[in-house]
Amino acid sequence: MDFKWLEDFLVLAETHSFSRSAELRGVTQSAFSRRIRALEEWLGTDLLSRESYPVTLTPEGVLFRETAEEAVRMINARRAEFRDHTRSHGREISFVALHSLTVTFLPSWLMRLKAAAGQMTSRVKPENFDRCIEALTEGGYDFFLTYAHPQVNIPLDPEGFPHLVVGQDSLVAVARPGWPEEWLTEGMPMLKYSRGSFLNAMARIALTQPGAPKVYVAHTDEASMAEAMKSMAVAGHGVVWLPRRLVESEIETSRLEVVAPELPMEIRLYRNAARGRGITGRVWQAARELGEGYAETE
Repeated sequence: MDFKWLEDFLVLAETHSFSRSAELRGVTQSAFSRRIRALEEWLGTDLLSRESYPVTLTPEGVLFRETAEEAVRMINARRAEFRDHTRSHGREISFVALHSLTVTFLPSWLMRLKAAAGQMTSRVKPENFDRCIEALTEGGYDFFLTYAHPQVNIPLDPEGFPHLVVGQDSLVAVARPGWPEEWLTEGMPMLKYSRGSFLNAMARIALTQPGAPKVYVAHTDEASMAEAMKSMAVAGHGVVWLPRRLVESEIETSRLEVVAPELPMEIRLYRNAARGRGITGRVWQAARELGEGYAETE
């Protein structure tokens, strides 16, 4: 049994809406429904009456709600006690971030952040976009570092998860110089990210821009690792959309060339407002000052 299933159930018991509950939990409605069904299967009983709208709790669901509330309260209280004890000694700040940002942006930015915020230790977990959202909303991390674009939805409640814009980047289509002339007429082989990845959503937007090349999918990276995609492009497998910061040196040394208009992206820092310790406040203020000149949402 997964602990987050209990939290899912309690949110649903409060909202009586699968769509609203999924939004609050930062997951798709189908994924949320599967988690509720998995909890019911684990318990061996139906917790919800799905025949009416809004959904209601069955008698078993009413009983289990009390159990779930008490279990979640006790576990969260104990975890908070353990974590506060650890952090009071270690002054640790935790980040979850998209893989490519941990390579391109975070190292130098984190040095400046520590210099501005004062003594602390840091913990960083590189992850894909969906897992980053999950890690932040479940309370395991203080901050989330991500790319952002107006046409890509980031399912985080702005009251519980405010953000700062801390940098800028762009998505750039690159290929190895000297590619075959037939690519102009037959289309360029494209290196594609997995369907649910953030960079795949960005690449789809970039493909609709004026000047975007004609492409066909030649390779899909199911892990959506931008570093791996860069290596494939350098080897000549085709065109791929990558963060410019990741390929700046390859462009400067002509190992890769830009073949389409760039798509601007923000670099955002999201905060879990429920984790309001003193050190997180200082880090937030330092990040705001380092990002002066960019937009802010709180």
